[in-house]
Amino acid sequence: MKNIAIILAGGSGSRLGNETPKQFLKVAGKQVIEHTLAVFDGAARIDEICIISRVDYVEEVEALVNKNQFTKVKKILVGGKERYESSLTAIRAYTDDSDNLIFHDAVRPLVNERIINDCIDALEHYNAVDVAVPTTDTVVAINPETGCIESIPNRAVLRNGQTPQCFKRGVIRRAYELALNDPNFVTTDDCGTVKRYLPDEPIFVVNGENFNMKITYVEDLYLLDRLFQLRTLHGTQKRLVPQAEKGLSKRVIVVFGGSQGIGSEIVRICKEHKCRVYSFSRTNGVDVNDMQAVEKALHDVNEEQGRIDAVINTAGVLIRKPLNNMEDEDIVESVNTNLNGVVNVARASFPYLRESHGALLFYTSSSYTRGRMFYSLYSATKAAIVNFTQAIADEWGDCNIRVNCINPERTKTPMRIQNFGNEPDGTLLPPEDVAIASLNVIFSSATGEVIDVRRHREE
Repeated sequence: MKNIAIILAGGSGSRLGNETPKQFLKVAGKQVIEHTLAVFDGAARIDEICIISRVDYVEEVEALVNKNQFTKVKKILVGGKERYESSLTAIRAYTDDSDNLIFHDAVRPLVNERIINDCIDALEHYNAVDVAVPTTDTVVAINPETGCIESIPNRAVLRNGQTPQCFKRGVIRRAYELALNDPNFVTTDDCGTVKRYLPDEPIFVVNGENFNMKITYVEDLYLLDRLFQLRTLHGTQKRLVPQAEKGLSKRVIVVFGGSQGIGSEIVRICKEHKCRVYSFSRTNGVDVNDMQAVEKALHDVNEEQGRIDAVINTAGVLIRKPLNNMEDEDIVESVNTNLNGVVNVARASFPYLRESHGALLFYTSSSYTRGRMFYSLYSATKAAIVNFTQAIADEWGDCNIRVNCINPERTKTPMRIQNFGNEPDGTLLPPEDVAIASLNVIFSSATGEVIDVRRHREE
Protein backbone atom coordinates (compact mmCIF):
# COMPACT_ATOMS: atom_id res chain seq x y z
CA MET A 1 0.00 0.00 0.00
CA LYS A 2 1.27 3.43 -0.97
CA ASN A 3 0.09 6.96 -0.17
CA ILE A 4 -0.12 8.64 -3.56
CA ALA A 5 -0.90 12.35 -3.84
CA ILE A 6 -2.85 13.25 -6.97
CA ILE A 7 -2.38 16.96 -7.69
CA LEU A 8 -5.19 18.16 -9.95
CA ALA A 9 -3.73 20.95 -12.08
CA GLY A 10 -5.86 20.76 -15.19
CA GLY A 11 -8.13 23.74 -14.55
CA SER A 12 -8.42 26.68 -16.93
CA GLY A 13 -9.07 29.44 -14.39
CA SER A 14 -11.85 30.93 -16.49
CA ARG A 15 -13.64 32.42 -13.48
CA LEU A 16 -10.44 34.26 -12.60
CA GLY A 17 -10.55 36.15 -15.88
CA ASN A 18 -6.89 35.49 -16.63
CA GLU A 19 -5.36 33.84 -19.70
CA THR A 20 -2.84 32.00 -17.52
CA PRO A 21 -4.41 29.13 -15.53
CA LYS A 22 -4.57 30.08 -11.86
CA GLN A 23 -2.29 27.25 -10.74
CA PHE A 24 0.55 28.86 -12.74
CA LEU A 25 0.12 32.39 -11.39
CA LYS A 26 2.73 33.62 -8.93
CA VAL A 27 2.05 34.24 -5.24
CA ALA A 28 4.73 34.83 -2.59
CA GLY A 29 7.57 34.38 -5.05
CA LYS A 30 6.49 31.08 -6.62
CA GLN A 31 3.81 29.68 -8.87
CA VAL A 32 0.80 28.45 -6.91
CA ILE A 33 1.39 24.85 -7.98
CA GLU A 34 5.01 25.04 -6.77
CA HIS A 35 3.81 25.89 -3.25
CA THR A 36 1.34 23.00 -3.36
CA LEU A 37 3.86 20.47 -4.63
CA ALA A 38 6.40 21.58 -2.03
CA VAL A 39 4.00 20.63 0.77
CA PHE A 40 3.37 17.12 -0.55
CA ASP A 41 6.98 16.53 -1.60
CA GLY A 42 8.05 17.42 1.92
CA ALA A 43 5.32 15.41 3.68
CA ALA A 44 6.96 12.43 5.36
CA ARG A 45 4.09 9.99 4.75
CA ILE A 46 3.55 10.75 1.06
CA ASP A 47 5.26 8.07 -1.04
CA GLU A 48 4.56 9.37 -4.53
CA ILE A 49 3.07 12.33 -6.39
CA CYS A 50 1.10 12.22 -9.63
CA ILE A 51 0.35 15.54 -11.36
CA ILE A 52 -2.64 15.84 -13.69
CA SER A 53 -1.95 18.70 -16.09
CA ARG A 54 -3.45 20.46 -19.06
CA VAL A 55 -1.90 19.18 -22.27
CA ASP A 56 -0.48 22.61 -23.16
CA TYR A 57 1.25 22.99 -19.78
CA VAL A 58 2.97 19.61 -19.43
CA GLU A 59 6.37 21.01 -20.41
CA GLU A 60 6.03 23.83 -17.88
CA VAL A 61 5.12 21.32 -15.15
CA GLU A 62 8.14 19.21 -16.08
CA ALA A 63 10.38 22.28 -15.90
CA LEU A 64 9.17 23.37 -12.46
CA VAL A 65 9.47 19.82 -11.09
CA ASN A 66 13.05 19.73 -12.33
CA LYS A 67 13.85 23.24 -11.04
CA ASN A 68 12.53 22.48 -7.55
CA GLN A 69 13.91 18.94 -7.50
CA PHE A 70 10.61 17.45 -6.35
CA THR A 71 11.84 13.90 -5.90
CA LYS A 72 8.46 12.30 -5.18
CA VAL A 73 6.87 13.27 -8.51
CA LYS A 74 6.68 10.04 -10.49
CA LYS A 75 3.94 10.75 -13.05
CA ILE A 76 2.85 13.83 -15.01
CA LEU A 77 -0.31 12.96 -16.92
CA VAL A 78 -2.70 14.82 -19.20
CA GLY A 79 -6.18 15.20 -17.74
CA GLY A 80 -9.53 15.89 -19.31
CA LYS A 81 -11.75 18.88 -19.82
CA GLU A 82 -13.87 18.05 -16.77
CA ARG A 83 -12.57 17.48 -13.25
CA TYR A 84 -13.88 13.93 -13.08
CA GLU A 85 -11.93 13.08 -16.27
CA SER A 86 -8.73 14.18 -14.54
CA SER A 87 -9.59 12.03 -11.52
CA LEU A 88 -10.20 9.06 -13.81
CA THR A 89 -6.83 9.59 -15.47
CA ALA A 90 -5.14 9.20 -12.09
CA ILE A 91 -7.26 6.22 -11.06
CA ARG A 92 -6.41 4.39 -14.28
CA ALA A 93 -2.69 5.15 -13.89
CA TYR A 94 -2.48 2.79 -10.91
CA THR A 95 -3.43 -0.85 -10.47
CA ASP A 96 -3.30 -1.69 -6.76
CA ASP A 97 -6.76 -1.27 -5.22
CA SER A 98 -5.24 -1.04 -1.74
CA ASP A 99 -3.31 2.15 -2.57
CA ASN A 100 -4.45 5.40 -0.95
CA LEU A 101 -5.19 8.03 -3.60
CA ILE A 102 -5.11 11.51 -2.10
CA PHE A 103 -6.71 13.99 -4.51
CA HIS A 104 -5.80 17.64 -3.96
CA ASP A 105 -6.48 20.84 -5.88
CA ALA A 106 -3.26 22.45 -7.13
CA VAL A 107 -4.84 25.81 -6.29
CA ARG A 108 -5.00 25.08 -2.54
CA PRO A 109 -1.33 25.79 -1.73
CA LEU A 110 -1.77 26.33 2.01
CA VAL A 111 -2.65 22.73 2.82
CA ASN A 112 -0.40 21.49 5.62
CA GLU A 113 1.11 18.24 6.79
CA ARG A 114 -1.30 18.00 9.73
CA ILE A 115 -4.25 17.73 7.33
CA ILE A 116 -2.40 15.21 5.17
CA ASN A 117 -1.48 13.04 8.16
CA ASP A 118 -5.04 13.14 9.54
CA CYS A 119 -6.35 11.97 6.16
CA ILE A 120 -3.87 9.09 6.02
CA ASP A 121 -4.75 8.10 9.59
CA ALA A 122 -8.47 8.13 8.72
CA LEU A 123 -7.85 5.85 5.72
CA GLU A 124 -6.79 3.15 8.16
CA HIS A 125 -10.43 2.92 9.26
CA TYR A 126 -12.43 4.28 6.29
CA ASN A 127 -12.26 3.83 2.52
CA ALA A 128 -13.29 7.41 1.74
CA VAL A 129 -12.24 10.61 3.51
CA ASP A 130 -13.13 14.26 2.95
CA VAL A 131 -11.75 17.47 4.48
CA ALA A 132 -14.07 20.26 5.63
CA VAL A 133 -14.42 23.22 7.98
CA PRO A 134 -17.53 24.39 9.88
CA THR A 135 -19.80 26.71 7.96
CA THR A 136 -19.70 30.18 9.52
CA ASP A 137 -22.45 31.89 7.54
CA THR A 138 -26.12 31.04 7.73
CA VAL A 139 -27.09 28.97 4.68
CA VAL A 140 -30.53 29.51 3.17
CA ALA A 141 -32.37 27.33 0.65
CA ILE A 142 -34.52 29.36 -1.72
CA ASN A 143 -37.38 28.62 -4.07
CA PRO A 144 -35.85 29.10 -7.54
CA GLU A 145 -39.15 30.37 -8.93
CA THR A 146 -40.03 32.93 -6.25
CA GLY A 147 -36.58 33.76 -4.89
CA CYS A 148 -37.93 33.39 -1.35
CA ILE A 149 -36.44 31.34 1.49
CA GLU A 150 -37.88 27.87 1.80
CA SER A 151 -35.70 26.58 4.61
CA ILE A 152 -32.69 27.44 6.78
CA PRO A 153 -30.63 24.33 7.54
CA ASN A 154 -29.10 23.92 10.98
CA ARG A 155 -25.63 25.47 10.66
CA ALA A 156 -24.23 23.16 13.35
CA VAL A 157 -24.25 20.21 10.94
CA LEU A 158 -23.07 22.08 7.85
CA ARG A 159 -19.48 22.07 6.58
CA ASN A 160 -17.60 23.71 3.74
CA GLY A 161 -15.74 21.06 1.79
CA GLN A 162 -12.05 21.37 0.94
CA THR A 163 -9.38 19.02 -0.35
CA PRO A 164 -7.65 16.59 -0.08
CA GLN A 165 -10.33 14.00 -0.81
CA CYS A 166 -8.90 10.56 -0.17
CA PHE A 167 -9.87 7.01 -1.12
CA LYS A 168 -8.76 3.46 -1.34
CA ARG A 169 -8.26 3.10 -5.09
CA GLY A 170 -10.69 0.20 -5.25
CA VAL A 171 -13.53 2.29 -3.81
CA ILE A 172 -13.13 5.34 -6.03
CA ARG A 173 -12.61 3.06 -9.05
CA ARG A 174 -15.90 1.23 -8.41
CA ALA A 175 -17.78 4.49 -7.87
CA TYR A 176 -16.68 5.85 -11.24
CA GLU A 177 -17.40 2.57 -13.02
CA LEU A 178 -21.02 2.89 -11.84
CA ALA A 179 -21.12 6.61 -12.63
CA LEU A 180 -19.96 6.17 -16.20
CA ASN A 181 -22.85 3.77 -16.82
CA ASP A 182 -25.34 6.43 -15.68
CA PRO A 183 -26.50 8.63 -18.59
CA ASN A 184 -27.48 11.32 -16.06
CA PHE A 185 -24.09 11.37 -14.34
CA VAL A 186 -23.17 14.85 -13.06
CA THR A 187 -20.63 15.53 -10.33
CA THR A 188 -18.48 18.33 -8.95
CA ASP A 189 -16.08 16.26 -6.84
CA ASP A 190 -14.96 12.74 -6.07
CA CYS A 191 -16.69 12.42 -2.70
CA GLY A 192 -19.94 13.34 -4.43
CA THR A 193 -19.43 10.44 -6.82
CA VAL A 194 -18.82 7.98 -3.98
CA LYS A 195 -21.81 9.30 -2.03
CA ARG A 196 -24.15 8.92 -4.98
CA TYR A 197 -23.03 5.58 -6.40
CA LEU A 198 -21.81 3.83 -3.25
CA PRO A 199 -24.35 5.17 -0.73
CA ASP A 200 -23.49 2.56 1.89
CA GLU A 201 -19.81 3.58 1.92
CA PRO A 202 -19.20 5.96 4.86
CA ILE A 203 -17.18 9.09 4.08
CA PHE A 204 -15.27 10.32 7.13
CA VAL A 205 -14.65 14.06 7.47
CA VAL A 206 -11.27 15.34 8.67
CA ASN A 207 -11.06 18.85 10.10
CA GLY A 208 -9.58 21.26 7.58
CA GLU A 209 -8.22 24.76 8.13
CA ASN A 210 -9.83 28.07 7.27
CA PHE A 211 -6.62 29.14 5.53
CA ASN A 212 -6.70 26.06 3.25
CA MET A 213 -8.50 28.17 0.68
CA LYS A 214 -8.97 27.59 -3.03
CA ILE A 215 -8.22 30.25 -5.64
CA THR A 216 -11.38 30.90 -7.60
CA TYR A 217 -11.72 34.65 -8.11
CA VAL A 218 -9.18 37.42 -8.57
CA GLU A 219 -9.79 38.66 -5.01
CA ASP A 220 -8.58 35.29 -3.74
CA LEU A 221 -5.08 36.00 -5.05
CA TYR A 222 -4.74 39.05 -2.81
CA LEU A 223 -6.09 37.14 0.19
CA LEU A 224 -3.80 34.19 -0.49
CA ASP A 225 -0.78 36.46 -0.73
CA ARG A 226 -1.64 37.94 2.64
CA LEU A 227 -2.14 34.47 4.17
CA PHE A 228 1.34 33.50 3.03
CA GLN A 229 2.64 36.65 4.73
CA LEU A 230 0.83 35.83 7.95
CA ARG A 231 2.32 32.35 8.32
CA THR A 232 4.09 32.20 11.66
CA LEU A 233 6.89 30.14 13.11
CA HIS A 234 5.15 29.17 16.35
CA GLY A 235 7.05 26.37 18.02
CA THR A 236 10.30 26.96 16.14
CA GLN A 237 11.61 30.09 17.85
CA LYS A 238 12.89 28.15 20.84
CA ARG A 239 15.13 25.73 18.99
CA LEU A 240 16.90 25.32 15.70
CA VAL A 241 15.34 22.95 13.20
CA PRO A 242 17.48 19.82 12.57
CA GLN A 243 18.70 21.17 9.20
CA ALA A 244 20.09 24.27 10.92
CA GLU A 245 21.43 22.34 13.91
CA LYS A 246 23.42 20.06 11.65
CA GLY A 247 24.16 22.44 8.80
CA LEU A 248 25.45 25.61 10.45
CA SER A 249 28.97 24.24 10.85
CA LYS A 250 29.16 23.82 7.07
CA ARG A 251 27.99 27.33 6.18
CA VAL A 252 29.51 30.75 5.64
CA ILE A 253 27.10 33.46 6.81
CA VAL A 254 27.49 37.23 6.70
CA VAL A 255 25.47 39.41 9.10
CA PHE A 256 25.12 43.15 8.56
CA GLY A 257 24.07 44.92 11.74
CA GLY A 258 25.64 42.17 13.79
CA SER A 259 26.94 44.28 16.67
CA GLN A 260 23.74 44.41 18.71
CA GLY A 261 20.13 43.27 19.03
CA ILE A 262 18.88 40.51 16.76
CA GLY A 263 22.05 40.60 14.67
CA SER A 264 24.34 39.96 17.62
CA GLU A 265 22.17 37.02 18.74
CA ILE A 266 22.42 35.50 15.25
CA VAL A 267 26.20 35.86 15.36
CA ARG A 268 26.36 34.29 18.83
CA ILE A 269 24.26 31.27 17.87
CA CYS A 270 26.25 30.78 14.68
CA LYS A 271 29.52 30.78 16.62
CA GLU A 272 28.15 28.29 19.14
CA HIS A 273 27.43 25.93 16.25
CA LYS A 274 30.85 26.40 14.64
CA CYS A 275 29.46 28.37 11.73
CA ARG A 276 31.90 30.58 9.86
CA VAL A 277 30.03 33.81 10.58
CA TYR A 278 31.17 37.36 9.81
CA SER A 279 29.64 40.41 11.48
CA PHE A 280 29.70 43.89 9.96
CA SER A 281 28.26 47.13 11.28
CA ARG A 282 29.16 50.77 11.80
CA THR A 283 31.23 49.71 14.80
CA ASN A 284 33.75 48.03 12.50
CA GLY A 285 33.48 50.55 9.69
CA VAL A 286 30.76 49.08 7.46
CA ASP A 287 27.66 51.25 6.94
CA VAL A 288 25.09 49.50 4.75
CA ASN A 289 24.43 52.84 3.05
CA ASP A 290 28.01 52.76 1.73
CA MET A 291 27.89 50.45 -1.28
CA GLN A 292 31.68 50.26 -1.59
CA ALA A 293 32.02 49.22 2.06
CA VAL A 294 29.36 46.51 1.65
CA GLU A 295 30.98 45.21 -1.54
CA LYS A 296 34.42 45.10 0.09
CA ALA A 297 33.10 43.25 3.15
CA LEU A 298 31.53 40.54 1.01
CA HIS A 299 34.51 40.36 -1.33
CA ASP A 300 36.89 39.85 1.59
CA VAL A 301 34.75 37.08 3.09
CA ASN A 302 34.52 35.31 -0.25
CA GLU A 303 38.26 35.61 -0.79
CA GLU A 304 38.91 34.07 2.62
CA GLN A 305 36.26 31.32 2.56
CA GLY A 306 35.68 30.72 -1.14
CA ARG A 307 31.90 31.00 -0.77
CA ILE A 308 29.04 32.81 0.96
CA ASP A 309 25.93 30.76 1.74
CA ALA A 310 23.70 33.37 3.36
CA VAL A 311 23.57 37.11 3.91
CA ILE A 312 21.43 38.53 6.72
CA ASN A 313 20.79 42.25 7.03
CA THR A 314 19.46 43.34 10.43
CA ALA A 315 20.76 46.92 10.17
CA GLY A 316 18.03 49.49 10.76
CA VAL A 317 17.19 52.72 12.55
CA LEU A 318 14.03 53.94 14.27
CA ILE A 319 13.64 57.67 14.75
CA ARG A 320 10.38 58.06 16.64
CA LYS A 321 9.21 61.63 16.04
CA PRO A 322 6.36 63.46 14.34
CA LEU A 323 7.31 64.13 10.73
CA ASN A 324 7.22 67.90 11.25
CA ASN A 325 9.74 67.59 14.09
CA MET A 326 12.24 65.52 12.11
CA GLU A 327 15.43 67.15 10.93
CA ASP A 328 16.65 66.65 7.37
CA GLU A 329 19.41 64.43 8.74
CA ASP A 330 16.79 62.19 10.44
CA ILE A 331 14.95 61.67 7.17
CA VAL A 332 18.13 60.98 5.21
CA GLU A 333 19.39 58.50 7.81
CA SER A 334 16.07 56.65 7.93
CA VAL A 335 15.83 56.21 4.17
CA ASN A 336 19.53 55.51 3.69
CA THR A 337 19.81 52.83 6.37
CA ASN A 338 16.40 51.19 6.20
CA LEU A 339 15.92 51.17 2.43
CA ASN A 340 19.06 52.08 0.51
CA GLY A 341 21.03 49.78 2.79
CA VAL A 342 18.75 46.87 1.94
CA VAL A 343 19.15 47.55 -1.78
CA ASN A 344 22.94 47.77 -1.43
CA VAL A 345 23.18 44.51 0.50
CA ALA A 346 21.01 42.74 -2.07
CA ARG A 347 22.97 44.00 -5.08
CA ALA A 348 26.34 43.26 -3.54
CA SER A 349 25.27 39.77 -2.37
CA PHE A 350 23.83 38.61 -5.68
CA PRO A 351 26.93 37.14 -7.38
CA TYR A 352 27.94 35.16 -4.31
CA LEU A 353 24.46 33.80 -3.56
CA ARG A 354 23.93 32.91 -7.21
CA GLU A 355 27.08 30.81 -7.03
CA SER A 356 26.11 29.08 -3.77
CA HIS A 357 22.32 28.93 -4.39
CA GLY A 358 22.13 30.75 -1.09
CA ALA A 359 19.72 32.77 1.01
CA LEU A 360 19.15 36.46 1.67
CA LEU A 361 17.20 37.66 4.71
CA PHE A 362 15.78 41.08 5.57
CA TYR A 363 13.63 42.44 8.41
CA THR A 364 10.41 44.38 8.44
CA SER A 365 8.06 45.50 11.23
CA SER A 366 4.38 45.11 12.01
CA SER A 367 4.06 48.78 11.07
CA TYR A 368 4.51 47.81 7.41
CA THR A 369 0.81 46.90 7.17
CA ARG A 370 -0.40 50.30 8.34
CA GLY A 371 1.58 53.48 8.87
CA ARG A 372 1.61 54.79 12.45
CA MET A 373 1.94 58.27 13.82
CA PHE A 374 5.51 59.14 14.87
CA TYR A 375 6.66 56.20 12.67
CA SER A 376 6.08 57.69 9.22
CA LEU A 377 9.55 57.10 7.76
CA TYR A 378 10.05 53.84 9.63
CA SER A 379 6.66 52.47 8.50
CA ALA A 380 7.23 53.57 4.92
CA THR A 381 10.67 51.98 4.64
CA LYS A 382 9.53 48.75 6.29
CA ALA A 383 6.65 48.47 3.81
CA ALA A 384 9.13 49.07 1.00
CA ILE A 385 11.31 46.20 2.29
CA VAL A 386 8.36 43.81 2.01
CA ASN A 387 7.69 44.73 -1.61
CA PHE A 388 11.40 44.65 -2.39
CA THR A 389 11.74 41.17 -0.88
CA GLN A 390 8.85 39.79 -2.91
CA ALA A 391 10.08 41.44 -6.11
CA ILE A 392 13.65 40.17 -6.03
CA ALA A 393 12.58 36.74 -4.84
CA ASP A 394 10.63 36.59 -8.08
CA GLU A 395 13.49 38.04 -10.15
CA TRP A 396 16.13 35.74 -8.66
CA GLY A 397 14.09 32.57 -8.37
CA ASP A 398 15.64 31.05 -11.50
CA CYS A 399 19.07 31.65 -9.92
CA ASN A 400 18.00 29.52 -6.93
CA ILE A 401 18.44 32.40 -4.50
CA ARG A 402 15.91 32.40 -1.67
CA VAL A 403 14.89 35.85 -0.42
CA ASN A 404 12.69 36.26 2.66
CA CYS A 405 11.72 38.82 5.24
CA ILE A 406 11.23 38.35 8.99
CA ASN A 407 8.46 40.31 10.70
CA PRO A 408 9.07 40.03 14.46
CA GLU A 409 6.71 41.24 17.14
CA ARG A 410 7.98 43.96 19.43
CA THR A 411 11.45 42.76 20.37
CA LYS A 412 13.66 43.74 23.29
CA THR A 413 16.56 45.33 21.43
CA PRO A 414 18.71 48.37 22.26
CA MET A 415 16.96 50.30 19.49
CA ARG A 416 13.57 49.68 21.06
CA ILE A 417 14.78 50.53 24.56
CA GLN A 418 16.19 53.82 23.26
CA ASN A 419 12.80 54.75 21.79
CA PHE A 420 10.37 53.31 24.36
CA GLY A 421 12.27 52.98 27.61
CA ASN A 422 11.84 50.00 29.93
CA GLU A 423 8.82 47.87 29.02
CA PRO A 424 7.68 44.75 30.89
CA ASP A 425 9.69 41.75 29.69
CA GLY A 426 6.58 39.64 29.27
CA THR A 427 5.32 41.99 26.55
CA LEU A 428 8.42 41.75 24.35
CA LEU A 429 9.91 39.04 22.18
CA PRO A 430 13.45 37.99 23.22
CA PRO A 431 15.95 38.73 20.42
CA GLU A 432 17.25 35.16 20.74
CA ASP A 433 13.87 33.85 19.57
CA VAL A 434 14.00 36.02 16.46
CA ALA A 435 17.59 34.93 15.80
CA ILE A 436 16.67 31.24 15.99
CA ALA A 437 13.64 31.76 13.74
CA SER A 438 15.84 33.66 11.28
CA LEU A 439 18.35 30.84 11.01
CA ASN A 440 15.53 28.34 10.58
CA VAL A 441 14.27 30.35 7.61
CA ILE A 442 17.77 30.39 6.11
CA PHE A 443 17.65 26.57 6.11
CA SER A 444 14.11 26.37 4.70
CA SER A 445 12.96 26.28 1.08
CA ALA A 446 10.81 29.39 1.56
CA THR A 447 11.27 32.35 -0.74
CA GLY A 448 9.39 35.60 -1.28
CA GLU A 449 7.67 35.29 2.08
CA VAL A 450 7.11 37.64 4.99
CA ILE A 451 7.29 35.37 8.02
CA ASP A 452 5.82 36.52 11.31
CA VAL A 453 7.65 35.57 14.49
CA ARG A 454 5.52 35.82 17.61
CA ARG A 455 5.83 35.25 21.32
CA HIS A 456 4.54 32.00 22.75
CA ARG A 457 1.31 33.20 24.34
CA GLU A 458 1.79 31.01 27.40
CA GLU A 459 4.77 33.21 28.21
